[in-house]
Amino acid sequence: MQLTARESAAVFKALADPTRRQILEDLRDGELTAGDIAGRFPISPPSVSRHLGVLRAAGLVEERREANRIYYHLVTERLALCVGGFLSAVCPEQIVLRRRRQEGS
Repeated sequence: MQLTARESAAVFKALADPTRRQILEDLRDGELTAGDIAGRFPISPPSVSRHLGVLRAAGLVEERREANRIYYHLVTERLALCVGGFLSAVCPEQIVLRRRRQEGS
């Protein structure tokens, strides 16, 4: 599955902010509640909520509701598709590695 140009733009916009990148790193080991995430930053909970909204709109995180809590987790395949596709297209090393994989198949 390849992302559209609009979907890729949303992912890169989401990755442009250091707070959102940190949220993604924090979620790499598993899901966290919105409160857990907010407690890790020196910014207001509404600001963290806006960051989570950008990540959700880009398809990089998904939420799960349980009672009155919202849990967030990574959508790693979307990030991998977008960033990997971009690197493959512009990074010579990635192009060489892709060709080697294709030749080995």
